[in-house]
Amino acid sequence: MGKKRERHQNPQPFRPNEDDGDASVSTAKSRFKAPKHHQEQEKMISSGMSSKILREALLQQREIQEEAEESNAFDVAEEEAAVGYKEEESEDIDDFDGFNVTLSVIGKDYEEEINEDDEKILEAFLSKNAAPQCTLADVIIDKIKQQNANVSSEMGTLPKLDKSVIDVYKGVSKFLSKYTSGKVPKAFKHIPSVQHWEDILYLTEPENWSPNAMYQATRIFASNLGSKKAERFYRLVLLPRVRDDIKKNKRLHFSLYEALKKSLYKPAAFNKGILFPLCQSGTCNLREAVIVGSIIQKASIPWTHSSVALLKLAGMEYCGTTSYFIKLLLEKKYALPYRVIDALTAHFLRFREDTRIMPVIWHQSLLAFVQR
Repeated sequence: MGKKRERHQNPQPFRPNEDDGDASVSTAKSRFKAPKHHQEQEKMISSGMSSKILREALLQQREIQEEAEESNAFDVAEEEAAVGYKEEESEDIDDFDGFNVTLSVIGKDYEEEINEDDEKILEAFLSKNAAPQCTLADVIIDKIKQQNANVSSEMGTLPKLDKSVIDVYKGVSKFLSKYTSGKVPKAFKHIPSVQHWEDILYLTEPENWSPNAMYQATRIFASNLGSKKAERFYRLVLLPRVRDDIKKNKRLHFSLYEALKKSLYKPAAFNKGILFPLCQSGTCNLREAVIVGSIIQKASIPWTHSSVALLKLAGMEYCGTTSYFIKLLLEKKYALPYRVIDALTAHFLRFREDTRIMPVIWHQSLLAFVQR
């Protein structure tokens, strides 16, 4: 056999040869390129100049943010309210566990805070000839009378309902009168999508609903009805029930208080369906004002709706508790339009020739207006 050839290996393979020394040095030098023209200019800027540039950029960015916040204040508030409501609505309505609290702690606290002397003074400003509050039943009865008057001309306003539909919602009525927790009938959830939803709702007898059922109904109607329809539900169903409960028990049931909080999901409907009718009735007492006002005080209401509420309240006939709502809205410290400021100024100036003793809350609202 032939001899095996030996392989020649370099003991230091990564070390360049001596012959290639000049080439490696030139290669390393070529890696470092000369700085470009704009890089030389950057080095010439001093630290003081760069700090001034940074300061000016921050000021401009802050101005842009303030302008954006002012222009989009309403949109941001509406979006936050909608997001907050959707997070709460993420729980299935069918899985409602009910409220175990039968006595409202809130109503009890308010009962202690109300001064009897102030309440008597405010009674002097209540309307003596106030009309009874309109309910859903009154609206439906008026429709029936109008239908009977127009039978000959075939211009009836009420839809013709099948007996089976009437029986279904009569059963729903019995269920809601005893409802505490659990699932809500699907037939009840479909009411907001029906064209004549008021007539169907009348069959369920809202005046006999349990407080928990009223809370569930407010959740459903506030999220599924438009602003105008939600306003009618608040004014014809929710507000009469809340006032009756306060009148009978001298406090508000916890579930009904939560229903009022849910109604603020639509601020415009809350103003037109709860706040304005309550003040326009001329019979809003101090207890009702404090309970409803606590919701306004705790909630975040868009400044546009607060401004509209102040403008409307300033032009109403004074009934005593109106000053309480004006004070609460002023204490939110919103930037008010000139038209609202003029209306509030005229509101307070018209009491210059009033000989009645003004309540303390009137002076507090005036002080809040001057300070804010």
